Amino acid sequence: MTGVVAALALYGIGSLAAAGEPLTLVRYAPGLLLVTAVVWAAYWQPAVIVSDAGVSVRNVLRTVELPWPSIQRIDTRYALTLITAYGSYAAWAAPAPGRIRSREASAAELRGLPESTYGAAGSVRPGDLPTSPSGEAAAIVRRRWEALRDAGHLDDPRLERDRPRSHLHWGTLALLAALVALTVAALAGIHQR
Repeated sequence: MTGVVAALALYGIGSLAAAGEPLTLVRYAPGLLLVTAVVWAAYWQPAVIVSDAGVSVRNVLRTVELPWPSIQRIDTRYALTLITAYGSYAAWAAPAPGRIRSREASAAELRGLPESTYGAAGSVRPGDLPTSPSGEAAAIVRRRWEALRDAGHLDDPRLERDRPRSHLHWGTLALLAALVALTVAALAGIHQR
């Protein structure tokens, strides 16, 4: 989606530039760039990163680093959510499917999932289906977490910090703020004429 929106924005800016009216380009280009930046921040940047140290949940404006010993449970009710000793952290990059997209899973899809995927009576939530973004990410996190747990590495969890490492995405915030300011200024210029 980000690529399509960026291509459309570039086409729009190119069309405005080709029209030979620089004032029109100055008025509308910031808005096109703002839409592109918002789509990039919301749909391209978010990620769930699994490493030897733990899981990093990179959302739109913040990344939280969660070490393996802090993770207590993995949920997929609305999105991949890691319940930890620090609190709950949902991943923007791994939403659960909505009611319309939910469907019955085939037996083949349900085979081989990590054991903590299954609820009462062997049931699996729609958000745990491996064909959903939340289910795919949850399966990867659960496999690594269960392997560490089964090997005894999480038997006596000790946390180095009172809170997880967290980083605001200052570059994203600055980019969006600048584009909002430019767009408002450009639109205000339209109404003054």
